[in-house]
Amino acid sequence: MATYVSRTPGSTGNRRTFTFSCWVKKTDADGNIESLFSAGNSNNDTDYFHFDSGNRFTCVLRSGGTTHTEVTAYGTRRDPSSWYHVVLRVDTTQSTASDRVRIYINGEEAAYEVATYPGQNVQCEINDTKLTTVGARSRASVENFFQGYLSEVFFADGQSYAPTTFGSTNSDGVWVPIVSPSVTYGTNGFRLQFVGTGASADSSGFGADTSGNNNHLASNSLGTNPSTKDTPQNNFCTLNVRDNQSVNVSKGGCNFDSSGGSDEGIRGTIGVLAGKWYYECKITGSAGLSAGNIGFAQPTFNLKNNPRGGQGMFVNGSSSLNLFNFSSSGTSLDAGAGVVQNDIIGFALNLTDNQLTVYKNGTQVGSTQTIASGLTSSGDFFIPVITDDGGANDVVGSFNFGNPTFTIASSNSDANGYGSFEYAVPSGYYALCTKNLATYG
Repeated sequence: MATYVSRTPGSTGNRRTFTFSCWVKKTDADGNIESLFSAGNSNNDTDYFHFDSGNRFTCVLRSGGTTHTEVTAYGTRRDPSSWYHVVLRVDTTQSTASDRVRIYINGEEAAYEVATYPGQNVQCEINDTKLTTVGARSRASVENFFQGYLSEVFFADGQSYAPTTFGSTNSDGVWVPIVSPSVTYGTNGFRLQFVGTGASADSSGFGADTSGNNNHLASNSLGTNPSTKDTPQNNFCTLNVRDNQSVNVSKGGCNFDSSGGSDEGIRGTIGVLAGKWYYECKITGSAGLSAGNIGFAQPTFNLKNNPRGGQGMFVNGSSSLNLFNFSSSGTSLDAGAGVVQNDIIGFALNLTDNQLTVYKNGTQVGSTQTIASGLTSSGDFFIPVITDDGGANDVVGSFNFGNPTFTIASSNSDANGYGSFEYAVPSGYYALCTKNLATYG
């Protein structure tokens, strides 16, 4: 079960006209239905807006056991490296059927693969006094939990807003959020900026309503570190479920478990070809790092059949920390007891001088190593990687590219103030995020 927020309105709002807007970053694999917004209390009476099993944005409105509305946007939305802005605009009072339910993606109205519109003046389950959820579907039970990231969530009761209320195109031609949009929220409307930490439905909670309406939402399955540094304004690296060989991925594309098969591997979503970069990886499996390899590789690296050598640099080891540089021959960095459960490995990747420095729990291990010439001469960029060498024990852990899913004792950002790391970021190194890429990448 993933984190979601919920509220049951105390009074009925406008059940014919409303707008839902949010920014969303999908990190789950194909085939899973993941709901963004929903209201209902039974299988017969439920409205929901979700990613369907084909990764398409779909709105379904169902009352009295009949699905009277189903609108599905053309196009699969599968990119785990991108934030999408999506707006659901409902106004059943419109005389033209196609104006009653509209979906917008990154500022543009979608073309529709399925378009069954509601009758004029039909009332919806949304804005009734029924359980309303963000990040899950509510009906007889709560289900279809969303697994990725949500940001800048708006619900406007009684208003039909175009996407230009919430976003605009910047000077680079990129659709970006409007920081302070002009929104009339109505009776049950709310704005979620996820700035709080508590689970209760109050002004300090994770689901606090910052619109001024005080329609706070309670948090469910909150877990640790539900708030993230990863936002539409600054997109961080995660693990790429589209570039994955049998690794189980969870927690917003940061946690991994290589028990899915033999010689598993996965790459990150951001690669670099210049600059200096820092990231951490916490090993949470009981076997430590005895059977896995953590590091970086070129995009042509074979995730399944070449788990150590050829096109990357990796560390592994149970009795010591071994570095594999380009070939399968290893260099011991002498990490004492090796890497055991709950150790955090830090990587300082220097593509200015073609060097790698490795840390264990904040202390440098061995000497700074030179990246093999066979890697740097090709001019390819490098991407964070985890692989399993096919041993009896699987590697389990969590990457921290600056947006940790695990609890950290003290937050350390890079020199630009980006990211949150367990240990101090080495001087001159930066988190793997789009704002830093624009400057140093």
